[in-house]
Amino acid sequence: MLYVCVPSRNHGDTIGLLLWKVRQVFAAFPREYQFLVGDDGSTDTTREVLDLYERALPLTVLRQREPQGYGANLERLLREAVRRSDRPKRDAAITLPPDFSVSPEPLPALVRRIESGADVVVGELDGAGVPWRLRLVRRTAPLLLRPGVSVPGVRDLFSGCCAVRLATLKRSFPDHERMLQTDGWLANAELVARSAAQARQIATVPVQPGGVPRRAPPLGAGALALALLRAGRRLRIPAPTVVVERTA
Repeated sequence: MLYVCVPSRNHGDTIGLLLWKVRQVFAAFPREYQFLVGDDGSTDTTREVLDLYERALPLTVLRQREPQGYGANLERLLREAVRRSDRPKRDAAITLPPDFSVSPEPLPALVRRIESGADVVVGELDGAGVPWRLRLVRRTAPLLLRPGVSVPGVRDLFSGCCAVRLATLKRSFPDHERMLQTDGWLANAELVARSAAQARQIATVPVQPGGVPRRAPPLGAGALALALLRAGRRLRIPAPTVVVERTA
């Protein structure tokens, strides 16, 4: 089973399109899958859109009345995927950003890498359409995040698109606290780092932009760089012990 996890807040304009495109991908690449969407206190049309899609798709919506933040929303979906699975060594969670900034078309490539033995597969997005200041921050992120967050060989920690084997994800969860201690784009990087620390095989796959320009992060480029610096000194995530297998 593949659990497609989409954390959302006020993405009523894109969430339906994303779900339908993923459905088309799996129609041409048949695999058993379920959608898990986190509606984090949306105040736009997200609820109405998801109500419609719940009738047509294998979709479960986890709703919060009050916003808990992107990181908490994402972790809730991942924990739900682990809870539902009875075959965590086979099953995987796939994360996608809700703003359709990443095309679902490369999902089969991520799934094939999981099926061939990878525990973590990171979708790497190029910087097309991203303001140059944010591109610069993304390129320098591995340096800014040291020493606490390091995944050598992965060039994009922020795409929000990755696949993680549920057994690996389960080992990443701490017993009595949240796994993801950061928010926004940083939470995507933290998820990759914490999963990679438990993985026996890590791979990357190039992914393409979707049909909608990516929303800017809540923080500006300078503030994001500062947040990365602080996170790199606050977090202490062991670096993976395996070499990342890159896909051209």
